[in-house]
Amino acid sequence: MKKPKMMMFDYGQTLIAESKFDGVAGTREVLKYATRNPGNVTAEEIQQFANTLNKDIGRFIADPRATNHVEVHNHSFQNYLYDYFDIDIDLSPYELETIFWDNASAGKPTLHIEKLLDSLEKEGIRTAVLSNISYSGRALYKRINSLLPENHFEYILATSEYVFRKPHGRIFELALRKAQLNAEDVWYCGDNAVFDVEGASAYGIFPVWYRGAVEEYNKMEPLVDCLTISDWNELMEYMKK
Repeated sequence: MKKPKMMMFDYGQTLIAESKFDGVAGTREVLKYATRNPGNVTAEEIQQFANTLNKDIGRFIADPRATNHVEVHNHSFQNYLYDYFDIDIDLSPYELETIFWDNASAGKPTLHIEKLLDSLEKEGIRTAVLSNISYSGRALYKRINSLLPENHFEYILATSEYVFRKPHGRIFELALRKAQLNAEDVWYCGDNAVFDVEGASAYGIFPVWYRGAVEEYNKMEPLVDCLTISDWNELMEYMKK
């Protein structure tokens, strides 16, 4: 197998290991900026309602192969959420989502990812990001660049901005067109067996299944051939061969 011309990465639990999600903590911080909350609605009540909205739009279902392949932008989601309770927040949509995200789930680079990215840059292998995420592209760009400041990603694609989400072929097609590369010239690295591994493989992209961040994400096995690694050092050693 030849080396890729570009390596694309998923974001969550691939580039960045995020802590356990705490929506109540994020909402509690957002409510500090409320200028109107006539019902004195609590963060717990808002998050409970948010859970029902997530269920309505098909997020976080048990079988990822039956998931909705269309992404709902977080700005639309939070507009509905706070307007439902007649709550006014003195923040822009971007400020609201970043305050929520920073307090709901902290992140840190996965082990040895900086070393891998540096190695790819030195070898002339291009890099990019394609993430299933409802947060805005601006918020994702800010978080990745704050946690991996030495990266050389050519672009960072948040599915929130492009309708389709992995494993839908349309979003992989867009990523390849932005790179101006054919599928056989690209490898895709991700932690999710269905969205990342099966999605990339179905579009002709070589999949790398990264299992090093959070074990609970790795219970489902991919139904396609892939390179499986638990540490980014393993990928560097594989490429040397």
